[in-house]
Amino acid sequence: MEGKIFNKLKNIKTKFEELEEKLGDPNVISNSAKYKEITKEHSELKPIYDKFCEYENAYKNYQECLNILENEKDEELRELAKEEKKILERKLKDLEHNLKIMLLPKDPNDEKNVIMEIRAGTGGEEAALFAADLFRMYTRYAEKKGWKVEVLSANETGLGGFKEVIFLIQGKGAYSRLKFESGVHRVQRVPVTESSGRIHTSAATVAVLPEAEDVEVEIKEDDLIIETFRSSGAGGQHVNTTDSAVRITHKPTGIVVSCQSERSQIQNRMKAMKILRARLKDYYERQKKQEIDSMRKSLVGSGDRSEKIRTYNFPQGRVTDHRINLTVYNLQEVLNGELDEIIDALALAEQTQKLEELEV
Repeated sequence: MEGKIFNKLKNIKTKFEELEEKLGDPNVISNSAKYKEITKEHSELKPIYDKFCEYENAYKNYQECLNILENEKDEELRELAKEEKKILERKLKDLEHNLKIMLLPKDPNDEKNVIMEIRAGTGGEEAALFAADLFRMYTRYAEKKGWKVEVLSANETGLGGFKEVIFLIQGKGAYSRLKFESGVHRVQRVPVTESSGRIHTSAATVAVLPEAEDVEVEIKEDDLIIETFRSSGAGGQHVNTTDSAVRITHKPTGIVVSCQSERSQIQNRMKAMKILRARLKDYYERQKKQEIDSMRKSLVGSGDRSEKIRTYNFPQGRVTDHRINLTVYNLQEVLNGELDEIIDALALAEQTQKLEELEV
């Protein structure tokens, strides 16, 4: 094991043992807030501590095998030591790999719900229809996972496509699975609007934001401009004749959110605030990292066909993720929500990259 990683594990072991002592300290036990804090840290470190103790024990046994092979004259003992050495080498390799994964920094947003935003990009009506296909794909994936989907805002076209659709997916670990979907998705197929049978290339953009809790983002009423207006599009006569749609502008950042999916102005305002809160969380987090570019531009690019993370090719029945050069030939299954193969490969690639950075 590399010295840097080994030293980090030794420090974790020392820290864990110090916490064990503190949990038995009467002064700590009598301080409920302190006791809760130490208990939380103790429970977080325990899996790494236990695994490292297992590693140290295996390494000690491995060294004993080496000692027998170097100094023992008895052939029977030497043969036993040889076999044991092989077993321990495999065990140490597995334990080292597991420990490295356990040391990887965890994304604090992984367990959160997500707000997904899909917008038609280059390609006109065909791009809007593709945006609807992506919405159905993620909805079906969420259903397979037992997650709940709630549409927050939608701007539909006459043929059943979406210029824009924003929706909430609620479920444990939703962000950890869907965070890889941000970017430009490209489709190659014969559009329903094409009479000559030519294959067109269109695009839609996807943005994935972790849902922000109320306590995470402070929004002052004085910072908001709230406007109401008459809804347009599908929804019936009532929707079109009352000022139920809501537009909220956050003055300090210039972020504008509108919602008209509900008949009630109050419900539209609640949904718009949910979207605004997620966008502000993302905005401030990016600001901390000195990435002042527009939130959506940094997430999904311009929406041009040439900027793509994934291509859905209908004539060949294939889906290609360009970030990891993965191609699968089950296009219809993917569009029906069978996304785990692609997401698993992306998660593994991210893990591999983080491991390489850890070992530098």
